Order: sequence, then structure tokens, then C-alpha cells
Amino acid sequence: MLAQKSAGASLALHWREYLIEGWALGTFMVSAGVATTLFEFPGFWLHQAIADPDLRRALIGVAMGLTAIALIYSPWGQRSGAHMNPAVTLTFLRLGKIARWDALFFIVAQFLGGILGVLLVQAVFADAFAQAPVRYIVTIPGPMGVEVAFVAELVLSALLMSAVLWVSGSPRFERATGLCAGILVALFITFEAPLSGMSINPARTLASAVPAGFFDHLWIYFIAPPLGMLAAGEIYSRTRHRHEPCAKLHHSLDRSCIHCGYEPTVVRRALTNPT
Repeated sequence: MLAQKSAGASLALHWREYLIEGWALGTFMVSAGVATTLFEFPGFWLHQAIADPDLRRALIGVAMGLTAIALIYSPWGQRSGAHMNPAVTLTFLRLGKIARWDALFFIVAQFLGGILGVLLVQAVFADAFAQAPVRYIVTIPGPMGVEVAFVAELVLSALLMSAVLWVSGSPRFERATGLCAGILVALFITFEAPLSGMSINPARTLASAVPAGFFDHLWIYFIAPPLGMLAAGEIYSRTRHRHEPCAKLHHSLDRSCIHCGYEPTVVRRALTNPT
């Protein structure tokens, strides 16, 4: 059982981790905005050089998958756990892997960081980013309609969270959790983006919607991803496990953890034998 601190105590102790969550999703949005603008804005040479839209989307997917992997395994990402997604945080909260106030501050930071990341890209690329076809990289249902978009977001969210839980819950493969997550992000963007825009993240969708002033179908991206990930968490929790994952996508053994209370050996010795 996690020790529950007050809001003030949590903020005083863990504000750095909250800022990291904002930084992580903000950086992801910057990468997404830059990659999409370079590949999709007709005035840029990458768009002109690659005529096939499917290939351009695949390359964007690779860029975003690599960005996710880099953030998860970065020193800062290892410190907070690199959720970068309110639906991920809510699932770990449901599983009892993150304290309530930490979860709330994580989610607030994710929303704010995502919006700031999009505003930064807008400041750099101006109309190339703000106007069609890039249009702030908003996520909208594809030609197959709202129902298909909702189901796609639900299923993909469940798949991603299942992968995170099952891989991180395996002592043998837990170090590959971030790699698996990044590969799935790349594949989802490549093959699923035409159906829903590939969000699986409420904060990612709102980050584009706010500066764009475009809130159509926002409910899809606020309901389907949490529902899919929570469902994956429920399925995982109802099976027996020898190794329970922490609320980190990569749990480094040389870093303290605000979620499970882990302290590296050197830190533990310093705490027990102060000089």
C-alpha cells in the first residue's frame, strides 16, 4: 500500500517529477509538430521529395517512436517514469502503483506541458504549422467515421497499456518496456492514424485542440484511451504475477523511485549511516 501524503507535502517532495512529466509530453509534442510540418507542409523539401503519403506517415511514425524511446530512457524520464499520458497515469493509480496526489499533479503537468510544446512549434513554424494540412496536428476521426475512430482508440490504448504492464512485469524483459512502447507508437501512427489521427492520449489531443480552437469529437480522445487502458489494467490485475511492475516505464536501479519507494544501495547506506 502506497503512503498517501497531503497535496502540499507531495508538491514539496515531488515537484521535480511533475515538471519532468510536463517536459516529457511537451518535448514529444514538439517532436511531433516538427516532424509532421517538415514532412507534410507542401513548401518544405521533405514533402516534395517524398511523394507517397503512406511513406511520409511511416517516417513520422518512426520519428515519434524514437522520440518516445529517448524520453523513456532519458535520465529525467527514468526519474518520473515517463508516463506522458493521463490514461497511463490513471491506470497506474487504479492498480495502486502511484499515490493520488502524485497522479493528479502528473496529469496537470502533462496537459500543460503538451499545450506549451504545441505553442512552441507554432512560434517557430507559424502558418506552416497552423494551417492545413498540418493544422496544429489535431487528432480527428478519419473518413470511416466517429465509431471506427472510437473503437480504434480504445483497442490501441488497451494494446499499449497491456504491453507496458506485461513487459514491465517480467523480470527478464522489463528493461525492454520503453522499446516496446516506442515500437508500438511507430506502428500505430503508420497504420492507424488514418482512422483516428492516432492519439491514445487525452493530453496529446487537447494540446493540439486548444491553440487550434478545434474541439470537435474531443470526447472520443477523452473517453476511449482511459477506458482502453483501464480495461487492460483490470485484466492484468486479475491474473497472478510473480513480479509486480512499478509505475515507471523504465525502472533504473541507480535512481530513487517516488512510486515504489526504491532507493539505490548507496543512498540507502547514506540514510542508515549518516556521517
